[in-house]
Amino acid sequence: MLLAGGQGSRLGVLTSKVAKPAVSFGGKYRIIDFPLSNCINSGVDTVGVLTQYQPLRLNTHIGIGIPWDLDRNIGGVTVLPPYEKSTNSEWYTGTANAIYQNIDYIDSFNPDHVLILSGDHIYKMDYEVMLNFHKENNAEVTIAVMPVPMEEAKRFGIMITDENKKITDFEEKPERPRSNLASMGIYIFNWKTLKDALVVNAAQPALDFGKHIIPYCHSQGVPLYAFEFTGYWKDVGTLSSYWEANMELINIVPEFNLYEEYWKIYTRSTILPPQYVAEGSVIEKSIIGAGSDIYGEVYNSVLGCGVTIEKGAVVRDSIIMNETYIGKNCELNKAIVAENVTIQDNVKLGVGDEVANETDPHIYNNGMVTVGEKSIIPEGITVGKNTVIFGVTTHKDYPDYCLASGKTLIKAGDE
Repeated sequence: MLLAGGQGSRLGVLTSKVAKPAVSFGGKYRIIDFPLSNCINSGVDTVGVLTQYQPLRLNTHIGIGIPWDLDRNIGGVTVLPPYEKSTNSEWYTGTANAIYQNIDYIDSFNPDHVLILSGDHIYKMDYEVMLNFHKENNAEVTIAVMPVPMEEAKRFGIMITDENKKITDFEEKPERPRSNLASMGIYIFNWKTLKDALVVNAAQPALDFGKHIIPYCHSQGVPLYAFEFTGYWKDVGTLSSYWEANMELINIVPEFNLYEEYWKIYTRSTILPPQYVAEGSVIEKSIIGAGSDIYGEVYNSVLGCGVTIEKGAVVRDSIIMNETYIGKNCELNKAIVAENVTIQDNVKLGVGDEVANETDPHIYNNGMVTVGEKSIIPEGITVGKNTVIFGVTTHKDYPDYCLASGKTLIKAGDE
C-alpha cells in the first residue's frame, strides 16, 4: 500500500497544483517512480496507491501501471482515492486511516503480509530482503530503520532495540534520543495484526501509524522488529533537500545511480524526439531530458524533457522541469523552475545578496529562486535570491524591472 496523498507543503509553489509524489525528479522521472520501481524490482505485484491531494497528474502518470509491468488481470496497480459511502464521506485523515478505509480492497487479496510505503522518498530497497527478515524473526510488525547522526535523531521517530533487533521501546522526536535508529515510514505487517489494530483504533482522530498503530501493537505485546537499511535514502520534503538530491545525481560517481542495469527505475515515457545540441552550445556535468533543444550553456544542472535553452542563455546549478522555455541571453543561478514555464529574453534569476524570504523563510531559502508551473516572466527582469514567482506576471509586477532578494510574487488566483 503506497501512501501518495501528501500535499508536501514545504515544497512551496511546486506542490500548489500537484501532489508531492507527482513532482518531477532527476529529469525524466516523478518522485513516485522510485517506490513503484522498488516494488516491481522486489517482486511485489499488487500495489494500491492511495491518492488524495491534487491527484490528477498522479493518476494520469500511473494509468494502468504499464511502465512498471503492473497492468495485470489479478493484482497489478490500483489507484485508491477517498470515496463516498452510503452513511458519510470522509477524506483520509491520517496514514493509518487511509489503510483503514481500504480494508475491503486488501481483504480481497487475502494476503499474509502487507507492506506500507510512502510515495515521497528517493531510495532503492529490496523489500524481499526485509520480508525475509520479518519471517525469520517471526515478527508481526517490522519497521525499516536507518542510522542517522545522533544530533539529528530528535527530528525522527526513534526505535530502541535489543541485540536481536527486537524493538523494546520507541520515541517520537525525543529531546534526548537513546538511539540513532530512525523510522523510515516503511512497515511490514502480518495482515491479521494490522487489521485488528486498525479496527480497534478506528475512532482515533487522524489515525496514524507512528502515533497510534505502532504504540498500540507494542502495548499488546506484539513482536516488533527493526530492519536496518544502510543504502541511500532521501526525504525530498524541502526545497533544499529536493535540490540537493537532484544535484547528487550528476556527481561523477553518484551516490544514487540512475544507470544501474540490475535495478532499473521505470517511468511513464512520452514519445519524444532525441535531444538537440546546437553548434556553439556548452553542456557540462548535467542531465538533459529527451526532446530538449540546447542552444545556450548548461552547467551542473538537471533538465527535464522538452526544455528549450536559447542562444546566449547560461544555466547553472539549476533544476528545469519539463516543457519549460528559457529565452535568449538569460542567466539562471540555483533556480528551481517548474513545468511549462516561459522565461523571456534577458532575464536574470538568482543575482545579488541573500535576504530572508519575506513570507515563508522556512520554505524559500538557501539562495534559491523558485518558479511555479505555467508561470511567465517577462523579458529584461532581474530576480534576487530566496525569491518565489508564481503566475503569469507582466512588467507592471516588477518595479524598476526587478524583484529584490527575499521577495514573494504570487499572482492572485494562482495559489
